[in-house]
Amino acid sequence: MESIFRTAHTLKGNFGAMGFEDASDLAHAIEDLLDEMREGNMEVTPEVMDMIFAGVDQIEVIVGEIEAEGESTTDTDEMVAEIRGVLEDGPEAAGGGSDTTDDESDDVEADSDDTAESEGGDADDTADGDADGGGSDVTVDTSVFADASVDADEAYHVRVEIGDSNMLGVDGMLAVEAVADTFELLAAEPARAEIEDGEYEGGFDLLVDAPDTDVLRGSLNSVSKIDAFAVERVEAFGDDGDDGDDSGETAASTDSSVDEIKSVRVDVDRLDELHGQVEQLVTSRIKLRRAVADGDMDAASENLNELDKISANLQNTVMDMRLIPLKKVVGKFPRLVRDLARELDKEVNFQIEGEDIELDRTILTEISDPLMHILRNSVDHGIEPPEERERKGKPREGTVELRATRERDHVIIEVEDDGAGLDVNEIRREAIENEVRTEEELDRMEEGEIYDLAFHPGLSTKEEVTDTSGRGVGMDVVHDTVTQLDGSVSVDSEPGEGTTVSLRLPVTMAIVKVLFVQVGDEQYGVPIKNIDEISQMNGTKVVNGEEVVEHNDDIYPIVDIADAFDVPDAKTNGDGMLVRIRESERQVALKCDAVTQQEEVVVKPLEGILSGTPGLSGTAVLGDGNIVHILDVVTL
Repeated sequence: MESIFRTAHTLKGNFGAMGFEDASDLAHAIEDLLDEMREGNMEVTPEVMDMIFAGVDQIEVIVGEIEAEGESTTDTDEMVAEIRGVLEDGPEAAGGGSDTTDDESDDVEADSDDTAESEGGDADDTADGDADGGGSDVTVDTSVFADASVDADEAYHVRVEIGDSNMLGVDGMLAVEAVADTFELLAAEPARAEIEDGEYEGGFDLLVDAPDTDVLRGSLNSVSKIDAFAVERVEAFGDDGDDGDDSGETAASTDSSVDEIKSVRVDVDRLDELHGQVEQLVTSRIKLRRAVADGDMDAASENLNELDKISANLQNTVMDMRLIPLKKVVGKFPRLVRDLARELDKEVNFQIEGEDIELDRTILTEISDPLMHILRNSVDHGIEPPEERERKGKPREGTVELRATRERDHVIIEVEDDGAGLDVNEIRREAIENEVRTEEELDRMEEGEIYDLAFHPGLSTKEEVTDTSGRGVGMDVVHDTVTQLDGSVSVDSEPGEGTTVSLRLPVTMAIVKVLFVQVGDEQYGVPIKNIDEISQMNGTKVVNGEEVVEHNDDIYPIVDIADAFDVPDAKTNGDGMLVRIRESERQVALKCDAVTQQEEVVVKPLEGILSGTPGLSGTAVLGDGNIVHILDVVTL
């Protein structure tokens, strides 16, 4: 609650400072309502939280308008009036709860104004005359940042005194945030996280990059939470710049979108490691050039081996820098589950484990929607209504758990619910009716394979399809997306006990080992992990006008790459090669002229108008500068 309150307070102050008064009024009303609950003066009810969430949604709209147009046209008066009504009349004004403190709300609102809002006389009186820490005993201890290493033209050491406070963490956070929002915060002592937790006595030290002394002091004078301060200019330091804090995240905290992750935070130690590897790379290159110039092939070969090791380490470091914690995506899911449960009149306890597990930025962006599909289905189709759960001897409240674990170079994400589970007989019936599988095929399938039919397009075991959807609607999207990310997805269910959907994803997908195949004068790459067997072009036959090959009594249709991409001068006789694809990916065999070599390549996904081109997943640049298309065996 402290964290939520601080965020509301920050939004109010930032909106007000930039002249967006309507937005500031809304954030102020939310802040006051949170303050009531934080102090225990108002009951926390689902209806009150609905109102706060509605206010947050409106703030997100406002932020979007400001970002796009520079101003907002959203009218907040009605929302502010509703929130103020709850402050005056109690939780029942929001549609629920008990009237616990009607007579206290006005007093608390006034208190909130005094303690969290005031920008007035006391702070200015103590700080206005404080150009050099004057009027107080505040002094700068120059030894605090003696060992700091930062990159700044104008660095200032600021000693901040908070004075008497019942909320050291909140007041310290507001003071640091006010500085960080205006200037670059280079370092903090103690660390910013400790300041925001109130782990300091009386004051703390900040190292700030500011244009000049007067601008910095003027800004500090305007911060009501600062009781007194002292400023001293210091000489610029070396090149480092890590303050160990999270400055810069506040402005982004209101944006729950994960449509595209456009930035990553990199630890300074990782940057130092990268810098060291680049230095090694440059040194090795110079040594190799000298060896070649001197004609010393033994030394050149030795330098090439060294260069290979350095480039491999460099590759690993750069790939690790692309990794982002899963919480970047799952942070919005609790709200999703809560809103959906209230809409469906269900009680759901949602838990997340492993949100610090890291994945590649591209993979994280892509799996957001599939995970939302799975969660929606768990709440809608999995978790039963409270009364039905009670009849079954279950707790009224259902449980949905999202877990992430790391297994070597893969991450396993599981969504488990303790709901009704999947009905195998119902899936069989739907599969037969929709001609997904024949009855004979289903008889040969194991139970787990039948559950996996839930990913087949259009297969749903829910009779009434709503906006929330049955389990089958949208699950084909999950399967397609995960497959395109070189992952896999499976379902395990126990009727009456619950269902678990498991996603297995690569940690990173930029480096892929591919098999190069020749088709006419063109070359294509097929990911090795998709290939089951390579064979000569013999033993093929024609069935219903289509060329096929038989393997272990299974029929594999042949896809001619030359026909798929209209390649001229490809072989038309039976002397080519067949690349049989793993059945788990697609039951086909690819026809090519020849198989040449296999190699690790960096795959660049197709973007813009080329994005989504059937049969192609991306391109790779070879050592000779030629570009090779990487095949997508699923859509070819």
